[in-house]
Amino acid sequence: MNTKLNISDFIILGIYFSISFIIQGIDYYDRGALLREYFFDFTIELICVCSLILLFIYWLIPKFVMQKKYVLFFALAIMLMVSISAVDYTIGFWSGDNDWNKYPKGLSFVLLMINISSQQMAFPFALLLTKKFYEGQNEFLKIEKQQNETELKLLRSQIDPHFLFNNLNTLDSLIDSNTDKAKEYINRLSLIYRYLIKTKDAEVMELSEELQLAENYMFLIKTRFQDDYDFKIDIQTSIQDKFIPTGAIQTLLENVVKHNKPLNGKAIKTVISIGENELNICNTKSNIQSKIESFGTGLENLKARYKLLSDKEVVIKNTNMEFKIAIPIIKLIEES
Repeated sequence: MNTKLNISDFIILGIYFSISFIIQGIDYYDRGALLREYFFDFTIELICVCSLILLFIYWLIPKFVMQKKYVLFFALAIMLMVSISAVDYTIGFWSGDNDWNKYPKGLSFVLLMINISSQQMAFPFALLLTKKFYEGQNEFLKIEKQQNETELKLLRSQIDPHFLFNNLNTLDSLIDSNTDKAKEYINRLSLIYRYLIKTKDAEVMELSEELQLAENYMFLIKTRFQDDYDFKIDIQTSIQDKFIPTGAIQTLLENVVKHNKPLNGKAIKTVISIGENELNICNTKSNIQSKIESFGTGLENLKARYKLLSDKEVVIKNTNMEFKIAIPIIKLIEES
C-alpha cells in the first residue's frame, strides 16, 4: 500500500477538519466557553493531530511496521502520542483558565494523553487508511492486468517470426563458415526458448538462473553483431537465495541493443554489476537506434511489476554518455 499523501488526501482532511471546526464551535458556544479558548484549542489540536498523522504515515509505518519492528513501533507511537497530546492538552488547559492544581500527573496523565490522542486521530486516520486501501486495490488490479498482457506478449514472442527469421539467417551463415559455432548457437537458442516456456507463469526467478539466460542471450547478440556490443558481468557478492522478476535482465539487455547502434566501429559497452541489494546495468550510448526486434515487455512494465513485488523502486539515470538502471534484488528468505 502506498502511504504517501496526495492532493485528494489533503482535501479529505480539509473537509473533515472544517466540519470538526463547526461542530466544536457549536459545543463551545453551548458551554459558554471563552472565544480565546475555542480558537486556541482548535488550532493547536489541528496542528497536533496533523503532526501525528504525518509522523505515522511518513515515518512510523514505513520504517517500523513494514520492516516488522512492531515492538519499537508501539513504543515510539505511544511516546509521540503522549508528547504531542501533552502540548495540545496543556495549552487547552491554560486557555480555559483552569486550576493548575487539578492538572493530571504521573500515570493518569500518560493514560489521559493516550486516550485523547487516540480519539482525535481515530476518524481522520481511518479515513486516510481506508482510502489508501482501496487505492492500493485498484492499483493491484491495474498491474495484474498488465501482468496478464505481459504473459500474452511473452507467449507471442516465443513464436515471433522476425526473431526466428533473424536467428535462422545467422545460423545459415554460420553453418557454412563455422559448424561448431552453429551448433553452439542452436543450443543457446533452444535454452532461451526452453527457459521462456518454463518460466512463463513465474513472477520471480533465482538470480543465478536469470544470469544463465542473460549469458545465452548475450551469446546470440555477440554472434549476430560481432564486435558491435561488448558485455561484462561483475558479481560482487553471493547470488544465492536472491531473486529478480522473471526475464528482467533480458528486458534490460534488449533495451540496450534496441536503443543503441554502434557508431564508427565503436562498440556499445554494457556492464552488469551485482551488489548485495541491487543489480545495475550500465551501457554507453550512441545517437543511432538499432532496428533489432525486442521481444520483452519494456522498462515501464518492469517498473510496474516491481510495485507488486517490492517496496523499492527501479532507478534510472540517463545522461548524454551513458544509460544506467538499477533494479532491487528480492530476498524471499529472511536473514537471521
